[in-house]
Amino acid sequence: VQLVESGGGLVQAGGSLRLSCTASGITRNDYAIGWIRQAPGKEKEGITCIDSISDSTYYGDSVRGRFTISSDGSKTTVWLQMNGLKPEDTAVYYCAVDTAFSCGDSWRRRAGYGMDYWGKGTLVTVSS
Repeated sequence: VQLVESGGGLVQAGGSLRLSCTASGITRNDYAIGWIRQAPGKEKEGITCIDSISDSTYYGDSVRGRFTISSDGSKTTVWLQMNGLKPEDTAVYYCAVDTAFSCGDSWRRRAGYGMDYWGKGTLVTVSS
């Protein structure tokens, strides 16, 4: 399985960015795919995911209302639209897949250890 992220960069506070994740090699049809971020000196934070079967989504408290996850029908491409960016959103953003649980609060709980597949990450820097 390969996950490749793109779209990171430098943006001013209040601005927007759109991240993309292209997935290949996933043979299962039931999984959660989404985004996990890690800010400097902090633990990984599972911020959002989408379920491959139900299309249900999860958003962490820190991004709900500002970020939107979407995907193509096959869930091989996933986008993260980030609006109203804040300096505290500065982090490396990873695309990840969890085959053990459906998309939900488990994404937050398992962010640090439970994912089966990871991308290499893309850096988002928000200046104040």
